[in-house]
Amino acid sequence: MKVITRIVTGACLLTASISLLAQGPLSADLQSKVDAAVHDVLTKTGVPSASVGIVQGGGIVFTKAYGSARLSPPMEATPNLRYAIGSISKQFTAACVLLLQEEGKLSIDDPIAKYFPELTRAQDVTIRNILSHTSGYEDYAPQDYTIPAWTKPTSADKIVHEWATKPLDFEPGTQYQYSNTNFNIAGLIVEKVSGEPFWAFLSRRVLKPLGMTHTIDLDTEHDKLEPVGYMRNALGPLRPAIMEASGWYFADGEMAMPVGDLLTWDISLMNRSLLAPASYRAMETDQPLKNGQTARYGLGVAVSVRNGHRMVSHGGEVGGFVAQNVVFPDDKIAIAVLTNQEASAAAGGIARAISTLLLPSPAAVTGNAGEIATAEAQARRIITGLQKGQIDRALFTANCNFYFDQTSLDDHTKSLGPLGPVQTVSQTSSSLRGGMTFRAFDVAFSKGPKVRLTTYTTTDGRLEQFLLAPVE
Repeated sequence: MKVITRIVTGACLLTASISLLAQGPLSADLQSKVDAAVHDVLTKTGVPSASVGIVQGGGIVFTKAYGSARLSPPMEATPNLRYAIGSISKQFTAACVLLLQEEGKLSIDDPIAKYFPELTRAQDVTIRNILSHTSGYEDYAPQDYTIPAWTKPTSADKIVHEWATKPLDFEPGTQYQYSNTNFNIAGLIVEKVSGEPFWAFLSRRVLKPLGMTHTIDLDTEHDKLEPVGYMRNALGPLRPAIMEASGWYFADGEMAMPVGDLLTWDISLMNRSLLAPASYRAMETDQPLKNGQTARYGLGVAVSVRNGHRMVSHGGEVGGFVAQNVVFPDDKIAIAVLTNQEASAAAGGIARAISTLLLPSPAAVTGNAGEIATAEAQARRIITGLQKGQIDRALFTANCNFYFDQTSLDDHTKSLGPLGPVQTVSQTSSSLRGGMTFRAFDVAFSKGPKVRLTTYTTTDGRLEQFLLAPVE
């Protein structure tokens, strides 16, 4: 955002490897370790490409792309290519709301009823609730694969009035549950208060002042997205992902950009150069819940402390793309990773590996032993069936049964069968989202590599998602 940042970002967009800045590039030794870490994750996961950037000392010190942005016809990945960043867009939306608050045009403690009185419990839900995922509005898009509904055109207004008129998943302010619905509401509020389309406001007040001139709107400029997004069924072959139709990209995840533009935004967070100091404090403050706990989320960003280092972060995913952005504001360090395969842990794995080179690694996640054992046993049975091409469709929702079409089942059988019997299924994390329980597992077989499993379980016990992928 400062003039030197814009100049440096421009330089990074014109080169395919290392950016030149006042801070100087990474040391040769560290560059070698970053290369090795990225190659290791891409090799293990089979993800086609990654565009990686690092800020150190408050300046961009590294941008480099690895692998193939497109498999056929072949196109090498370079740092100047735009990748979809998915839900990392949410912090930009929060910034738009905070800019309007600075102008006195709204307050983040306004009830939603002031703008959309027809929504459920609109008088009890505030803008702060929707920006911190503590509203209770159900998530319209928790799945990590494209469901049939997303292939038909829609609009943010239709999405909001379908999903935010349902009963709340919980009392406002009592829980944190991630919900894309929240940020569609936020985007519509920006439009209503500013009197202009959301993207026009975002461009005028955020992107242009920061010099993020290569960022595009996926909804209207999808043809400018150079990399192809891919998916895979279990360990099967890479296939072009099913992209979302128009209208599904809005204030919850409509941005695509080169890695340099995302790093420019990260530097603006460190330097507090776009918003007022009070707005940054609000954005990066862990929101309290009514039970005395906290959301571990601010306004559009996850907030935490890693081994004594304050961390502001977010991941993102849309059809065919996954991204991870991690900022250590006090250390003047940021790591951005953009990849082109959906439902993959590669972006997060690369970000963790690089952050481990710069800072100590995070602690492991634990959970309830009884629930874990039940979930692990079910997962083992389902995977064993998939190895034989068998599936009990009564265990799955209609969306998940759509995912397990004959091509998907064949891919699962061909790629999982040769790995031999399942040896262990170990749950690594769980959380609530979209009125469902999300779980992640590591799966080991008698032969071959470990596999990562992610699931969503509905309140009636059926599986809305059951995705297997290589461990990063």
